[in-house]
Amino acid sequence: MTTFPVERIRADFPILAEKIRNKPLVYLDNAASCQKPNAVIDSISEFYRHDYANIHRGVHTLSVRATDKYEAARDKVRGFINAANTKEIIFVRGATEAINLVAQTFGKANIKAGDEIVITAMEHHSNIVPWQMLCEETGAVLKVAPMNVQGELIYPKFEALLNTKTKLVAVVHMSNALGSINPVKQIIDTAHTKNIPVLLDGAQAIPHMPVDVQELDCDFYVFSGHKLYGPSGVGVMYGKQALLEAMPPYQGGGDMIRTVSFEKSTYAGLPHKFEAGTPAIAEVIGLGAAIDYLNEIGMAAIAEYEAKLLAYATDQAKQIKGLKIIGEAHEKGAILSFTLDHIHPHDIGTMLDSLGIAIRAGHHCAMPVMEFYGVPATARASFAMYNTKEEIDVLMQGITSLIEVFG
Repeated sequence: MTTFPVERIRADFPILAEKIRNKPLVYLDNAASCQKPNAVIDSISEFYRHDYANIHRGVHTLSVRATDKYEAARDKVRGFINAANTKEIIFVRGATEAINLVAQTFGKANIKAGDEIVITAMEHHSNIVPWQMLCEETGAVLKVAPMNVQGELIYPKFEALLNTKTKLVAVVHMSNALGSINPVKQIIDTAHTKNIPVLLDGAQAIPHMPVDVQELDCDFYVFSGHKLYGPSGVGVMYGKQALLEAMPPYQGGGDMIRTVSFEKSTYAGLPHKFEAGTPAIAEVIGLGAAIDYLNEIGMAAIAEYEAKLLAYATDQAKQIKGLKIIGEAHEKGAILSFTLDHIHPHDIGTMLDSLGIAIRAGHHCAMPVMEFYGVPATARASFAMYNTKEEIDVLMQGITSLIEVFG
């Protein structure tokens, strides 16, 4: 491939020129949220300056322009994940709301006492708690497929959990705490042989690799805008059209109705049935701009570049005595979670911040993962397309000096 244009990309992200404690910012907290390019920032600013109005219901020029931009962003999302049509793209506040939407609509309509939902041991809390709540409401049972010490799904044990009682499989595409990439196509194909629908939590995967929902044949795919270089407060729930049409609305209000009377209301068709009230219009448009930006670079090129960053960081980390990598799956995205002997992850995060290095320290909304590894927390450096090997060197130098300080 041609040389990845990382310096040109970095120039598009104004925050990367910031100084933190008089040192150049080294931003390695991308698994929590990615930074925003000028294209996204400008699209939101331009919309508020020139086109802002509420959408769908207005006939005046501003409303029409705002509606056109909003719906154009929906089509950009459709193309980005290769959905069959825009009716399958539902805008929500983020992956968390998307999973709750599926739990409270598809779940309540299809899951009853004694039924089973299967997840994995590496899930984010967002793909655990909504299913626990549904099980408490319905009397269904939550089953957890185990993983090995490398952070990989133990596939035979996952497969053994699937039976006639299983009504849904909900699994993370890429673990936010470990970087593990699950064999999602195999999971979907196995589940579908038993007529079990599959939801993929793609919040962590979507910025790192190409995603084709038709090729995967997943029934639902959810992700957040803020991890995809877009704004916070917006996300996407993809669902197969037939499933979405059969599901009841999630919320009631404006824009999701066809008719309203005091006796009875009827509901709008897809996708508006699931988009009650005034949405995050500017944020959706910003998400569309982020997708345009990523399409220019190419998701395959991003994946290849980030794989090299991760390999370099992993090799460097293994040379530091007292550093233990948490999660070494064979298929892994650009996340390096680690612990240091006798140094709490929160101290690691605080000390690295004094050097201008932003990482995440904590349980990463994955407490069961921490329990599995017998640690209270990990330090997590997570890489994006604008990071460099030089920044990884700064990180490793910071870790080395930190170990020296703590003796």
